[in-house]
Amino acid sequence: MSARARNGASTPEGPRGRRRPPHGPGFGPPGLVGSGEKSRDFKASFERLLKRLRPERVGIGATVALAVCSVALTILGPKIMARATNLIFEGFIGRRIPAGVTKEQAVAMLQANGQDRLAAMLSSMNVIPGQGIDFGAVGRILAIVAAIYAVSALFGWLQGYVMAGVVQRVVYRLRKDVDEKLARLPLKYFDGHARGDILSRVTNDIDNITNTLQQTLTQIITSVFTLIGVIIMMFWISPLLALISLITIPISVLVTMLIARRSQRQFALQWESTGTLNGHVEEMYTGHSIVKVFGRQKEAIAVFDKENEELYHSSFRAQFISGIIMPSMMFIGNLNYVAICVLGGLRVAGGTLSLGDVQAFIQYSRQFTQPITQVASVANVLQSAVASAERVFELLDEAEEAPDTAHSVVPAEPEGRISFKHVSFRYLPDAPLIEDLNLEVEPGHTVAIVGPTGAGKTTLVNLLMRFYEIDSGSISVDGVDIRDMKRDDLRRMFGMVLQDSWLFGGTIRENIAYGREGATEAEITAAAEAAHVDHLVRTLCAGYNTCLNDDSTNVSQGEQQLLTIARAFLADPEILILDEATSSVDTRTEVLIQKAMAKLLHNRTSFVIAHRLSTIKDADTILVMNEGSIVEQGTHEELLARGGFYAELYNSQFVEPLVEAA
Repeated sequence: MSARARNGASTPEGPRGRRRPPHGPGFGPPGLVGSGEKSRDFKASFERLLKRLRPERVGIGATVALAVCSVALTILGPKIMARATNLIFEGFIGRRIPAGVTKEQAVAMLQANGQDRLAAMLSSMNVIPGQGIDFGAVGRILAIVAAIYAVSALFGWLQGYVMAGVVQRVVYRLRKDVDEKLARLPLKYFDGHARGDILSRVTNDIDNITNTLQQTLTQIITSVFTLIGVIIMMFWISPLLALISLITIPISVLVTMLIARRSQRQFALQWESTGTLNGHVEEMYTGHSIVKVFGRQKEAIAVFDKENEELYHSSFRAQFISGIIMPSMMFIGNLNYVAICVLGGLRVAGGTLSLGDVQAFIQYSRQFTQPITQVASVANVLQSAVASAERVFELLDEAEEAPDTAHSVVPAEPEGRISFKHVSFRYLPDAPLIEDLNLEVEPGHTVAIVGPTGAGKTTLVNLLMRFYEIDSGSISVDGVDIRDMKRDDLRRMFGMVLQDSWLFGGTIRENIAYGREGATEAEITAAAEAAHVDHLVRTLCAGYNTCLNDDSTNVSQGEQQLLTIARAFLADPEILILDEATSSVDTRTEVLIQKAMAKLLHNRTSFVIAHRLSTIKDADTILVMNEGSIVEQGTHEELLARGGFYAELYNSQFVEPLVEAA
């Protein structure tokens, strides 16, 4: 069972890789922002993306073989069709020559009349005077061409089928790596990055990579072999015309590079703006009720309009600049087409080429410019994919949590004795938070942690569970330094219920059962009864089968809190952490839960973070924290008797403001 499955309501990670927002009072470094824009390296990111294809060498090899077969047959078609064109043209000419006159006689007559060009053309043709078009032979050639194209289409379909599997497996592994990376990232990464931007990298950017690879890999392979095959056929037909066509290649490459260089920067800005906009939308949607309560709709809309405007401009520039590639390639291709038609017509008239060969060459010239145009179009789409890949690789390259020790130690029989010795910690290098903290917690004791906001209460718990690593000192559980334990082994010992209730999209039964893997129906019901939520659940139409939406808005905040407490009951951990666990329930229910929790806390080490000091009167030890240090320590009665910082906090909750009469 994973550590997170044993934990209570609000672990940083949930099922399906979802993560609760780490931000909040005491939960993360204040004022931390994103990592900032990094330099864009198209070549390095593109090469790294290609390396992702290496495990699919067999599939790519099969795709290449199928592409060769498909392209070879497609290229063979125009050359065979040239024979049909020649048969038709020769039959048309032969029908116009009187029967009984030989081809040699007809050529001699044309030469005698000074029509040398026509004579040369006729001598190069296989003409039978008086005989028209051989439609039988033409039909057989057309049938052969149709069969060739059909087989070529079959190979093309198989090529697409194999490539679809290749791409989906590559992206599957990429998604898997990203999901596993998210689990290895320290909490400070999520504190320093907007959730919307992280989600955009995991969803939008990976989807963009998927669609691009699916569209471009097959096109690139087919285009390369088409270009090679067409060049061979063009040189076979006419080396002169082929050389003229080849002039367009360096021109096309130069134009593509000049345009792509400018559009790549805009694609990087486009996906960066997409992440920023998604982050804003996600925050405004999550807190839409707060936005309305404080009348911040206009401000939220203004920010959205600003980010949307930036996304519009970057997307427009990216698409417009990259979109110039295609018409530029078409213009260059049309110039090549005109040159071939003119020179080809002259060579037919001169008898050095047949009409069928010119017709085939014109088809090849179109096929020649088509792969160049496709590659140019691919370059357009590929820039967007590489920009997305770079954002995903940035996430994969983020610093991870320090690896667990190779020789981990686990307490044989955990008792719950916890020791903090000379612990120091800071979120920011120049802003100390906890300095030289010492604390001893005996097994089975309830330790309450109180203090003003930002005093370091929740930070203390985060350090205990290794959500953050301490800068110096040591923290031990039952005499074992927590750094000598695997994080999963350490966190299996803890159950947590945080102030912000966290429930995932699923049934109430599934949410409670998340506390312990393999829990029975009776255990789930018993946990719900202990948390005093069983009656509320049974009043719902579907009872424990009631489905909660992603935001759990179909149950009240108090009911959410009770469900997370029930999950903690089911987890039955060795050490329990409660961070304002009853903050969202009514007073009567709170009293009932406190009684039920007294049983749960019996002989169990527990940490209770509380703002309402009346709820922790019975704690064995109360730690009073201020500015990262323990300023007072003792029982409720002892601390009140001292009349110190705790007494001031306690008394301030019961002092009524004086209101002067008007």
